[in-house]
Amino acid sequence: MLRAAPEDALALADAIRDAKEKIRECSVCHNITDNDPCHYCTGATRTRATICVVEEAHNIMAIEKTRTYSGMYHVLGGSLSPLQGRGPEQLKIKTLIERLKGGGVEEIIIATNPTAEGEATAVYMSKLLKPLGVRVTRIGVGIPVGADLEYADEVTMLKAMEGRRDL
Repeated sequence: MLRAAPEDALALADAIRDAKEKIRECSVCHNITDNDPCHYCTGATRTRATICVVEEAHNIMAIEKTRTYSGMYHVLGGSLSPLQGRGPEQLKIKTLIERLKGGGVEEIIIATNPTAEGEATAVYMSKLLKPLGVRVTRIGVGIPVGADLEYADEVTMLKAMEGRRDL
């Protein structure tokens, strides 16, 4: 920073100030955006019957990269982690339930990370949402494409076997 030209340093400072002033949380899905609601929530071609639930806003990009999902999103703002003092009250679950009350949602896809906290969050969400009459699914986990089976740990291999499907 000290070696940068003064105009470059000031341009960076301006960019940081602009981001702080313009970037906010979408009032519908909690994604980060400069427009409220965000472009996923207002997209004319997006399917409103499916909501993909993710832990953090940056997880949306991983799903969007596949170019196969065209539904809505909901960002929880983390995962359940009692050791870090994060319970259901700290996550944005209430607003998801409010979205379901509006009707029209047929499926909730739980796309939390395959960690202990992500799995606990997925199980909690499933038990909370199924009684509301919506289909609750979990993203598949297992062996990544191009990997060797000999390097897979037992939990990954177990998840891959559980998530197998017909060919």
